[in-house]
Amino acid sequence: MRRDGPRPRLVLVLLVAASIALMVLDGRPGTDPVTGTARAAAGAAFGPVAGAVSAAAGPLADGYRTLAAAPGARARIEELEERNRALSAELAAAEQDGVRSGRLDDLLHLSGLGGYEIVPAQAVTRMGSGGYAETVTLDAGTRDGVARDMTVVDGSGLVGRVIRASRSTSTVLLFTDGASSVGARMEGSRDIGAVHGRSRALDGRAPAVLELMQADAQVEEGDRVVTMGSHNDAPFVPGVPLGTVTRVRETPGALTRTAEIRPAADLGSLDVVGVVVGGPEEDPRDSVLPEKPDGDAARPPGDSERRTDRHSDRQEGDR
Repeated sequence: MRRDGPRPRLVLVLLVAASIALMVLDGRPGTDPVTGTARAAAGAAFGPVAGAVSAAAGPLADGYRTLAAAPGARARIEELEERNRALSAELAAAEQDGVRSGRLDDLLHLSGLGGYEIVPAQAVTRMGSGGYAETVTLDAGTRDGVARDMTVVDGSGLVGRVIRASRSTSTVLLFTDGASSVGARMEGSRDIGAVHGRSRALDGRAPAVLELMQADAQVEEGDRVVTMGSHNDAPFVPGVPLGTVTRVRETPGALTRTAEIRPAADLGSLDVVGVVVGGPEEDPRDSVLPEKPDGDAARPPGDSERRTDRHSDRQEGDR
């Protein structure tokens, strides 16, 4: 049975006509009461239908706008991310430059106190080399005046000595390596000995050991040690801080006195260092050592003199 007839067609025609009439009326200027009433009636009649259509079409319109804007938004996001990465890199570089500037200042301060002529360099790599466990490669070589058996320091103390030098790089043996020995002197006294490295290729980072010549030498935790110096300042110049005693080894009947020391330089994070290309005119003694902070294990005033007197008494007894 057919559902279409003259009545539905008539209703459709009337609706179309009403719509056209309303459009004409709505477009006319002014505040005619007749047109105002017509607008209000049309709004009441067609408002729910228009609201339903808008609600149904809203998500589709939003999706279309999102899809239309997506290519530009993606490009903008990528641009902002790239700028963020660039700014982060610049910030990290600035912070690193600040750290290196501080270390260079410390290095220049130490060299000034000791009267050392240095060539600044950067520690590039750290690895075992040529059978050694503890070596560092520097970005300075013979073209910069670096040669074999020169002392290497940082802003806090001794790093090691140059064992090889090419035109643009050099290899430094850290004084903590098992193949290294450094003549040493106790702060404020005439007690001398040697600091021996203990690091080997197999066991890594064993502590450095101080061995004093006299078995009755006075040494305690917190005492500091400096380099005694070598003939013609090679391989070690005098007065460079070596480290601080952390433990005294009690060995009854031994002919020497031994203790473990903590290096003054942070050998685990080397960056800016200095190769000593010219030694001091005279031994700086203890002048390169920094002042001990409050509360540190410091000896009472006058104790250094008492230790020196004991050393002199031992020498008189030996004679």
